[in-house]
Amino acid sequence: MTEGNFVDYVKMHVSSGNGGKGSAHLHREKYIAKGGPDGGDGGRGGHVILRGNSNLWTLIHLKFKKHVKAGHGSHGSSGRSTGADGEDMYVEVPLGTVVRDSETDTILFEITEEGEERIVAEGGMGGRGNWHFKNSVNQTPRYAQPGIPLEERYITLELKVLADVGLVGFPNAGKSTLLSVLTSAKPKIADYEFTTLKPNLGIVEYRDFQSFVMADIPGIIEGAAEGKGLGYYFLRHIERNSILLFLIPADAKDIVEQYEILEDELRRYNPEMLDKERFVVVSKSDMLDDELKSEIATILDKDLKANYMFISSVAQQGLTELKDTLWKMLND
Repeated sequence: MTEGNFVDYVKMHVSSGNGGKGSAHLHREKYIAKGGPDGGDGGRGGHVILRGNSNLWTLIHLKFKKHVKAGHGSHGSSGRSTGADGEDMYVEVPLGTVVRDSETDTILFEITEEGEERIVAEGGMGGRGNWHFKNSVNQTPRYAQPGIPLEERYITLELKVLADVGLVGFPNAGKSTLLSVLTSAKPKIADYEFTTLKPNLGIVEYRDFQSFVMADIPGIIEGAAEGKGLGYYFLRHIERNSILLFLIPADAKDIVEQYEILEDELRRYNPEMLDKERFVVVSKSDMLDDELKSEIATILDKDLKANYMFISSVAQQGLTELKDTLWKMLND
């Protein structure tokens, strides 16, 4: 999936249908002098319904769909005939889509399951026909209810990627390289910062035809809370990850310090993210000889408050052990 095709934020206007008005018809027939009221009810207006679809990964199909309108209910007619309901409009969205009211910024609901349906704009009820209102006192009502008007609102759809493992790290830490080696994903890889501008997903194949999903999130830097780098815009994608995999390159000046900076940025974004399981990977470790690796391990054993592992994506070192560790963490 190319970066331009990854759309995770869409605003749209949704409008349900008006309810049909009830009929005030009076029955007329050749041999029935006073047939009485027989006006039928109006039909319900159509709903606008969001439906979860596990085959969708982004909101690109809604990028240029700015207005969604459901059908209006038909009016009631004679013979107590109820008008037809308005056509419901279904909007397919990927799992993990959060729906907000654009005007109040309140979260309405989230779609998390295949086939889950939620009404975002409810169609108006049809009005009742005049036959509902006849009684011993008023035997010939010449009035009926109008239909309830439509409901319209502006909504914002935000996609939070559902993945098992989310990669966290500074720019150029090797996240995209690791994803490309462990999965069939083809993220952009280059020797400059912020190569990844959109999240990338990949499926890691494990033993016995088992697998898990890994997400590569654009790099964050110190000060992201103040808008530096790409800010926090993409961090919502790792809120739905089970494990946070921190990648820190072996040539970093201070591995422990970098981990603490990343951890602090996550805490400032959402303190609950620190409740997730975390694991640290020291990437690009093919640059280290055994003696230097041993010295770094001694420091990490003492100061790093997380489990860690040395790997090299390019040299294919430690990748099998990494998959075994992640699989065990996911299933424990």
